[in-house]
Amino acid sequence: MELIAIGSDHGGFHLKEKVKAYLMEKGYKVLDMGTESEASVDYPDYAEKVAKAVQAGEVDLGILICGTGIGMAITANKIPGVRAAVVHDAYTAEMSRRHNNANVITFGGRVVGLGVAFSIVDAWLRNRFEGGRHARRLGKIEALESQER
Repeated sequence: MELIAIGSDHGGFHLKEKVKAYLMEKGYKVLDMGTESEASVDYPDYAEKVAKAVQAGEVDLGILICGTGIGMAITANKIPGVRAAVVHDAYTAEMSRRHNNANVITFGGRVVGLGVAFSIVDAWLRNRFEGGRHARRLGKIEALESQER
């Protein structure tokens, strides 16, 4: 069973807590990397923690939740080796894994309801990267990443 890091800012705190409990009920090991309340915090701090844990191999996957998921994805994608995708439903979650090999997903506590959040997590975790033509495309992305350094 995979070890999943989860993090949020204040806008995603309540949904993070529910997703964390849901994952644990399903038998996943979950590393909560904050935040711990609705007090205002800066989302890049939590996106960085989760993304760096994924990058270092300390966890297998990461889930980030803020108000929309956008800021978390932008931040997480600054960490080399992280492929963070903003997802809105089970289909985008599935495709992020099958075609993009996303190792982090992000979504918004202000735009995704609880049932949809659970379906997102289920779809993402039950799918695997397909490889093939998608591996070639990821190789092109990785080449761009190495040019930035």
